[in-house]
Amino acid sequence: MIRLVFLSTALLVVGLYAWKDWYKSLCALIVLMAFLEHPDMPRTMFSIQGLNPWNLLLLVIIVAWLAQRGREGLVGHPPGAFVLLLLAFVVVVTTAFVRLMNDRQALLTDPGTAALVSEYLVNTLKWIIPGLLLFDGCRSRSRFLWGVFSILSLYVLLSLQVIRWMPLDALVNQDLLARRSQKILRGEIGYYRVDLSVMLAGASWALFAAQSLVVSLHRRTLVLISVLLVVFAQALTAGRGGYFAWAVVGLSLTLLRWPRYLLLAPVLAIALSLAPGVSGRLLEGFLDTKTRASEEFDLDTLTAGRNNIWPPVIDKIASEPMLGYGRGAMERTGLSTAIESEELVRNPHNAYLEMLLDNGLAGLAVTLALFAYILAHSLSLTRDARSPVFVAIGAATSALVIAQLAGSITGQSFYPREGTLGMWCAIGLMLRVSVERARSARTTRPHLLEWWRPARSFRPRPGAQVPHLPIRASSKTRSIEAPL
Repeated sequence: MIRLVFLSTALLVVGLYAWKDWYKSLCALIVLMAFLEHPDMPRTMFSIQGLNPWNLLLLVIIVAWLAQRGREGLVGHPPGAFVLLLLAFVVVVTTAFVRLMNDRQALLTDPGTAALVSEYLVNTLKWIIPGLLLFDGCRSRSRFLWGVFSILSLYVLLSLQVIRWMPLDALVNQDLLARRSQKILRGEIGYYRVDLSVMLAGASWALFAAQSLVVSLHRRTLVLISVLLVVFAQALTAGRGGYFAWAVVGLSLTLLRWPRYLLLAPVLAIALSLAPGVSGRLLEGFLDTKTRASEEFDLDTLTAGRNNIWPPVIDKIASEPMLGYGRGAMERTGLSTAIESEELVRNPHNAYLEMLLDNGLAGLAVTLALFAYILAHSLSLTRDARSPVFVAIGAATSALVIAQLAGSITGQSFYPREGTLGMWCAIGLMLRVSVERARSARTTRPHLLEWWRPARSFRPRPGAQVPHLPIRASSKTRSIEAPL
């Protein structure tokens, strides 16, 4: 009850403050996502489907943005290629929804038109909106830092909740770690352990990248402590897909940007040996003598039963490879009931197979093209050592996107949902930085704001030119703040 009162008060304050500064209210909304998925939070208000505290606050912020946008002098739009790819992705999602509605009688249960629209359309597309708003509003160093801080705070607060609820002795007990994480995390935080693990897999590396934005030693130390905290929380989730995603992100970014940190691999091996519960969970299925002493690995344990799900899904995809079957294809094609499992299988537990089953090769091509565009621009910023802003937001976005792509092999979904909010918000900030970097290369006009200026302790590569990027702003835009 106390938690509900606190969150309700916070939502009211943030909603009222939006009429003074919609951007800061948007940042607060992002942070509050660490708590708003708790099962105790109301999913509807006044018995209206889709009307819940988060949706209502987002709507208030959108109205405040529309009212203040002209006064703030916000002009410009995302890159044309990104807009086209995003619109194509929205068409894919909308088409899949329409096909579901035309064949809704094939669903195992029909929750009603309002529930279907809310679940398969509104709740899919709404998670992209905060990222687009961040792109439009991020026009100063102060706002950029507010955006980065809100995204990273979301993951840190989620990590603190994981550590709060998970017993620490689970680190040395594989069975306890797997059992308690599956039971506790969904009930106390509101996210499944597999989703949390993938989210935190990218978050720890995003935090590590953000340290280039700070100058003072104690603040850098605080950031590094936050990195260790997120890694520790991810270990407690017992999500093997997230463990794999963390390794993929780390290897990608260290090879691309920080190759010297590969020397710390032995330290990681030592840390895993000190947490047998985590290492046992990581290697579960390999050299498992509990059930099959004569075999090197147990495929069913290794894939958590996915080896029984994927073959029939692939066969069904082969029957309609180009366009798929639309949303809810697992139920509407009979796969959910045909696959033998302890629980009803409602998704393929593989985002790539899910997209192929729902939307065919056409839908998967559009989706991967969108993510390829995003990843290309974020990696380009990661490699640009002329400014710490480039490296920080480029590497942070790359970490979150790569984690999502890697985690999608064993679960996740390419349809936007609550677990990807931080990623889409980072994409919005990354696109703003990318646009302004490109603009600086083709303009000779006086620069209004130089908020891309490197921090005092930042050392660009020899011969690199430090950019001073222009940015359109109204006369009320504040001048550049000093580096952190």
